[in-house]
Amino acid sequence: MTTEATPSAAAPGPGPRALARQRRRRAAAHFWRQYRTHRAGLVGLAVLALFALVALTAPLTVGSDVASVTDAPGRPLQGPSGAFPLGADRYGRNLLGLLVWGSRVSLLVGLLAAVLSVAIGALVGITAGHFRGPWATLLMRVTDWFLVMPTLVLAIALATVMSRSLGTVVLAIGVTSWPTTARLVRAQTLAVESRPYIERAKALGGGHWHVMTRHVLPNVMPLVLAQATLMVSLSILSEATLAFLGLGDPSVVSWGGLLQDAREAGAVSSGDWWYLVPPGLAIAVVALAFTLCGRAVESVLNPRLGVTR
Repeated sequence: MTTEATPSAAAPGPGPRALARQRRRRAAAHFWRQYRTHRAGLVGLAVLALFALVALTAPLTVGSDVASVTDAPGRPLQGPSGAFPLGADRYGRNLLGLLVWGSRVSLLVGLLAAVLSVAIGALVGITAGHFRGPWATLLMRVTDWFLVMPTLVLAIALATVMSRSLGTVVLAIGVTSWPTTARLVRAQTLAVESRPYIERAKALGGGHWHVMTRHVLPNVMPLVLAQATLMVSLSILSEATLAFLGLGDPSVVSWGGLLQDAREAGAVSSGDWWYLVPPGLAIAVVALAFTLCGRAVESVLNPRLGVTR
């Protein structure tokens, strides 16, 4: 008597989380393939990687005592030499070491301020785009008020009335530079909520929090990411401006603080270019690199922009 072979049980497929991870990996790989086609974006990314490496290895390359005034190894306002490639500041400290150490503060403040600014803008934009009526109108009127006011003036006013610290600088930049992000995110939120699947989600019982976090937020995240990349350069420039005006933290070294020290030491009138040019050039190069990366990210996420490669 022959027996029929029982069919083997089908192997279970990957679960929802595994599928989600696979989609994210494929999306990341596709993003990188598209990003690599933008030569300017690759140049900006390489420059940022170099500055990040310099900032992270600063304690090993120049040491934390480079900012010490009491143990300054050189003469005040000493010109460039073999021992001091960029000269010495008004206290006799090595300007090259100060430039390397200052990259840590400038990049950190720029990143934190940009994250705070984009977070506030995304929250306001999604809320104003999802909820209609008086609440959304009030939010957008407040956004318009911040938008028409000069950002730098508001940041200076806020930094003046608060204590001089890095937290104050981050807060002053972050809470005054979010309106542009809020406007962009609100427009994207309105476009997303007009799609049919949002109506189906609401009909199936999805509440405000579900719709905003599960449907709207993932669709506006590419815009938020591109805006965050562009905001870092603005935050670094704002931090340098506040430090140059004497509103930064006097106990830390930053590129803007070096420019402020050079101004107080009379480097402009005395022609000490080596005191002024390196920190100013570092600020300009990093801001340009972030801008190049932001434009490349924006072009990848929205190819219709037609950004030049």
